[in-house]
Amino acid sequence: MADAHAPLRAVVTGASSGIGAATVRRLRAEGWEVLAVARRAERLAALAAETGAETLVVDVTSDDDVARLAEAASAAPLHAVVNNAGGALGLDPVAEGSLAEWRAMYEVNVLGTLRVTQALLPHLRASGRGDVVLLTSTAGHGTYPGGGGYVAAKHAERTIAETLRLELVGEPVRVIEVAPGMVATEEFSLVRFRGDRARAEAVYAGVTEPLTADDVADAIAWCLTRPHHVNVDSMVLRPRAQASNTVVARDA
Repeated sequence: MADAHAPLRAVVTGASSGIGAATVRRLRAEGWEVLAVARRAERLAALAAETGAETLVVDVTSDDDVARLAEAASAAPLHAVVNNAGGALGLDPVAEGSLAEWRAMYEVNVLGTLRVTQALLPHLRASGRGDVVLLTSTAGHGTYPGGGGYVAAKHAERTIAETLRLELVGEPVRVIEVAPGMVATEEFSLVRFRGDRARAEAVYAGVTEPLTADDVADAIAWCLTRPHHVNVDSMVLRPRAQASNTVVARDA
């Protein structure tokens, strides 16, 4: 059984920037202990100095790295994993899409999430009040031209959430999907367009107040801090200017 007086503890993947880093900050502000994991050691060190979070350099596509993560997570009761590591590559039509980019997106968004969840689930079960959070996307709820590879990966990740929830029914583990729409972070679109800043900035051009990483971190924290008998199955959040994946209000 969970100790009501012990601090809650979470693992956050993809924690070196954007939504992951914002989630670490928010959970630390809520009093959680956090193990922040990502590939970039320097950024993790800066985040640790800022927030007091524990850190571990992990590539979620590596079996060995995730095994080290599972060992580190076992040091104390674990109450949540926030599967945030992911990303998009390219905006090519299906007829011209890069197999390498599709494969890379599937590896991190889908198999990375699966690998981390499988490794940490025993610890979440043992804590007596575990949460598996999957950061999908509105791309997991619809599609758009040029988004085929990312959309396919996020639909698959969403399916992990829906299936795992069915399989864990009756156990003290919640499965929560958070699906953001347009979020203006420092790296998501820049990575998608291989460092082409003009193309990255055009994604948000004329959009009044796209979501921020802090907005999404706020949603994640809200889900995690509901009474544990309350499961937020799926939360979709978009900026007011975005009605769907393809309908967005932009200033002239």
